[in-house]
Amino acid sequence: MSRRLLCFAVLACLPAGMASAEIAIATAGPMQGQYAMFGEQLRHGTEMAVADINAAGGINGEMLTLEVVDDGCDAQRAVTVATELAAKGVKFVAGHFCSNASIAAARIYEQNGILEISPAATNPKFTDEGGWNVARVSGRDDGQGVYAGSFLATAYRDKKIAVLDDGSTYGKGMADALRRTLAAAGVKEALSEHYAPSGTDFGALVARLTGAAIDVVYIGGAPADAGLIVRRLREAGSPAQIVAGDTLVAGEFLSAAGPAADGTIMTFPADPQRLPAARDVIGRFADTGYVPEGATLYAYAAVQAYRQAAIAVGGVTDNRKIAGWLRAGNTLNTVLGDISMNEKGDLKNPKYVWYRWSDGKYFEDAELNR
Repeated sequence: MSRRLLCFAVLACLPAGMASAEIAIATAGPMQGQYAMFGEQLRHGTEMAVADINAAGGINGEMLTLEVVDDGCDAQRAVTVATELAAKGVKFVAGHFCSNASIAAARIYEQNGILEISPAATNPKFTDEGGWNVARVSGRDDGQGVYAGSFLATAYRDKKIAVLDDGSTYGKGMADALRRTLAAAGVKEALSEHYAPSGTDFGALVARLTGAAIDVVYIGGAPADAGLIVRRLREAGSPAQIVAGDTLVAGEFLSAAGPAADGTIMTFPADPQRLPAARDVIGRFADTGYVPEGATLYAYAAVQAYRQAAIAVGGVTDNRKIAGWLRAGNTLNTVLGDISMNEKGDLKNPKYVWYRWSDGKYFEDAELNR
């Protein structure tokens, strides 16, 4: 399914006899099914961005039109929709939401000269192995590992630290980044373990952790597994501080851990709804009755980045120039604040904050975030 946002209101205001070219762009994500809420965030963000940009004159007088397509967070489906978008002459895609879909679609976009800026793909492979045409306005999974590692190297420097991961691209990527950060700071973890995902007990792992009298445990893995590990640790009498990435900001973690979830701290991208740069846009969303949660403002920022880069290079005819300008570290004024990208298309200084579980809820930890 696709939806086309046309710019009748803007075109109606043009003087008689004056024509305006259109620039076809798109957003792609899970518009149906269990992840549809995330697709809706992308749709709302890009629709508002297109409306605001067109109201301000478009890109050098050319109006934007928007295709909204459903990839189901599936790599094969993403290839199909990417091929369809290329056939329609789309020049830019603010998407995809899921990393696997983003990576799969990027190859099709590269072959067809289409620029892709993801609002939400966090897998390092998206930019590490991507072509000239990819960028993102979200952080990377391993960026959370660096952030957490710097914290542990300071706050727990003289304590026994254990680093666990489930071997997945996400979990191992974050844990390895944390291990490297600790090593660079001269801190050696007391225990470093890989565990098989989807475990049903984790008793042997917990025995090694308690036997070593570990003070803090970093877990890179799925929320259900992490929750069970934490519950088993508490049942074994361990008071260790639990630290993890954003995957633990999930109900599955609480369901598995139960009351043992209390006190767990997790890194998470900073909420752009708190930023002064987003205030006016949030107000316009409020007028429509929509709260721009999750990836909404990131999707808006992706379209902003495309517009600013296109204007800077003189138009939308050469996406290689646009991508090059983005990767040159130029400042982008967005709802996420002033941001810039490195030579891979990653954010130079992604912003993370600490969240904490307490009484069955998670919230930003004001004390840790001071």
